[in-house]
Amino acid sequence: MKLRGRTYVPDPQPLPPGGGRSVSPAELNERRRRLEREFAELQFDLGGLAYEMAIRDHFRVDLLVRHAARLQALDAELGAVERLARMDEGGAAGTCPNCDALYPRGAAFCSQCAHPLMR
Repeated sequence: MKLRGRTYVPDPQPLPPGGGRSVSPAELNERRRRLEREFAELQFDLGGLAYEMAIRDHFRVDLLVRHAARLQALDAELGAVERLARMDEGGAAGTCPNCDALYPRGAAFCSQCAHPLMR
């Protein structure tokens, strides 16, 4: 673990086995369906949490923010998967070997971590 200034920067994690492998259109669609389902559940949970706090007239903003942050991160991942799914060539070319983010065909660098994708 390293601290630069006051910002925590985690140590790089080793690549998972098979990191950087190609992703088929079917795998991309399955990932999108899973993320959509998870997003809907988290959104429902956040609404329920806010409702329960409202009827008790006791709000825990830290708890709401934590749940909203999880929802926001999932929404960003879902947006990236949906962009890749809409591509004319029918899906992603693969996953980044550094951060496991999906990337489109012809990409020279990862859009998440700027890792070079072409040798």
